[in-house]
Order: sequence, then C-alpha cells, then structure tokens
Amino acid sequence: QVQLVESGGGLVQAGGSLTLSCAASRSISGINAVVGWYRQALGKQRELVVTVGRSTNYADSVKGRFTISRDNAKNTVYLQMNSLKPEDTAVYYCYYSNAFSGYNTWGQGTQVTVHS
Repeated sequence: QVQLVESGGGLVQAGGSLTLSCAASRSISGINAVVGWYRQALGKQRELVVTVGRSTNYADSVKGRFTISRDNAKNTVYLQMNSLKPEDTAVYYCYYSNAFSGYNTWGQGTQVTVHS
C-alpha cells in the first residue's frame, strides 16, 4: 500500500506560479511505476495533467507551462505550474500505479484557485 499526500495548493493570480508536492509513504520509483497528476474542476470529470513512467505525457492544455519532477530519495513528486490561468482552477490529485501488479492509488487532492 502507498499513501500519497499532496500539498502546495492555494490561491494565485493569473500569470502566477505554484508548486505542488506529493509525498509518498514509500518508494514510488521503479521500472513499472507510473506517477502523475490529474485535476478535477467543479462540475467536470477528472482529467489528466501529466503522467511519467517510461515516458512523460502532458495534457495539451498544460504543455510548456507545467513541469513534473521527482525526488526518488524523498519519495516525492512535484508539479511546477507557471503562467497559471483561471481555467487551471481545480482540485489536483496525485496518482501512482504499478503497471505490473495493477495496483493504483490517489492522494486526497489539493485545491488550486487562479483568479483573474
């Protein structure tokens, strides 16, 4: 079992930046690991922001503005968000899965609000 805890959300002005963190209770690295971020805006379905496994996959809407990174020694994944737009407002969820076992889990989410 892996527990994921997100932090770093908040209120920011359009054009600003935020960095989200996702701390895992144990290692989330390895050749079968997929980690990433999803988001869910009010009244909308949860959508992919970025995942990284053997390759990195960004949503078109965040390409060039968001960057995922990881610190394996700290079991932590980060999401650097720049040039934020009001449409980026959502609850952001950290995600982990093991492609070999099929196990997957989500964090509790952190709210990001971008005002114009």
